[in-house]
Amino acid sequence: KKFVRDEEIQFKINARRNKYLGEWAADKLGKTDKATYIQEVIKSDFAEPGDEDVFKKIQNDFKKINKNIPEEEIREQMKLTLERAKKDFI
Repeated sequence: KKFVRDEEIQFKINARRNKYLGEWAADKLGKTDKATYIQEVIKSDFAEPGDEDVFKKIQNDFKKINKNIPEEEIREQMKLTLERAKKDFI
């Protein structure tokens, strides 16, 4: 039971991290429909195991509009939003 509960909490933390990350990216991208973009970021996490699918989605979205956001900045934001999401569940 503990394993199932821990997995459920981790899933919720990751989804919340992706929400916060989507908000950050939507602001940087100048998205007017932030809610739809946030959902796209959340859904992108199901493409492959791990966080690279989310990273690639956001990085590609920046590249599409020729917005030069360094890889390190995206990865740092991923760390910060993960910490923020963890605090929501503790």
